[in-house]
Amino acid sequence: MLLNEFLLLAAVLFAIGVYGVLSRRNGVLVLMSIELILNSVNINLVAFGTYNGDVAGQVFALFIIAVAAAEVGVGLAIVLLIYRNRRSIDVAEADLLKG
Repeated sequence: MLLNEFLLLAAVLFAIGVYGVLSRRNGVLVLMSIELILNSVNINLVAFGTYNGDVAGQVFALFIIAVAAAEVGVGLAIVLLIYRNRRSIDVAEADLLKG
């Protein structure tokens, strides 16, 4: 496959992820959109690494996967705390938790 096809796929995934982050109010859907963005970055890294004949892209992709797993853990903990306090996972109500 050509490099252009991977870059187009990554651009589409990135655009969908950005749209999801900006338009969604549900905390879980925002986290899923962030995962789409990170996966599009992984596709770019692996595609450019393969194009250059280097394994550095795969190594960086593994680091991003580890960061994404940590982000999911922390993000879901925050969403659960918001739900426990407000009985809603609406991101717009998160600023009401200020003391």
